[in-house]
Amino acid sequence: MTRYIQRHSLLTRVTHGVVAITCILLAVTGLFVFWPELGGSVMGGEFTHWMRMLHRIIAIPFILIPIYAVFRSPKGCVHLFKEDIFGKWDKDDYLWAMKFPFYLFFPSKVHMPPQHHVKSAQRLADGALVFFCIIMAVTGMILWLNTGLLPNGGMKVAFSTDVLLWARLLHDIFFALTVIVGIAHIYLGAGIFEPYKGTARIMFGDGKVSESDALYHWGYWANQELTSGKNVTVEKDGK
Repeated sequence: MTRYIQRHSLLTRVTHGVVAITCILLAVTGLFVFWPELGGSVMGGEFTHWMRMLHRIIAIPFILIPIYAVFRSPKGCVHLFKEDIFGKWDKDDYLWAMKFPFYLFFPSKVHMPPQHHVKSAQRLADGALVFFCIIMAVTGMILWLNTGLLPNGGMKVAFSTDVLLWARLLHDIFFALTVIVGIAHIYLGAGIFEPYKGTARIMFGDGKVSESDALYHWGYWANQELTSGKNVTVEKDGK
């Protein structure tokens, strides 16, 4: 028998899953928007056109699902920003962040201090990704509105040349930054990094984490949850 802690709700997992999948698809289709010649050299101009259309369609759930989550769970949104991103760091948070580069290369030799609900360095990465995605959503909407919301150019909002130039520049810059941080996020979150093996279940499964993994990764948070017992379940091994 193994004890598990419910770490993430269904709403959190669905929102994260939609954003993660759409973000990857937006990155792929966005290449053909940023570099039109790529589509022309592969499949011709028609292919590039449909990649542009698909880029806009995928942007809809990328923007709307997080907005829905905010209205569905405003307390969860407040907790995300107040505690998980901008929460005050203690001495173990600073120590964890300083040790992390060595931990990446020598995980079996570096002892990491206990952490709260979100690890200190992860707060920086998560905050950066949220900020990057907001900038891309806003600038993307400006660029989209300038060409018209509808395929025939209907519902067009004209913006000044300066606004469009800044929107394109920021959209491209934060696209590149999102790809860089996103790759690191996938490397850790998907469990490719050995000490994080199996953690993909937390976001892409039932949202549960075993007692041993919880204590290893988030010692302070795990002890709080185990003491309260509210989100703790017991399952048969191999289930």
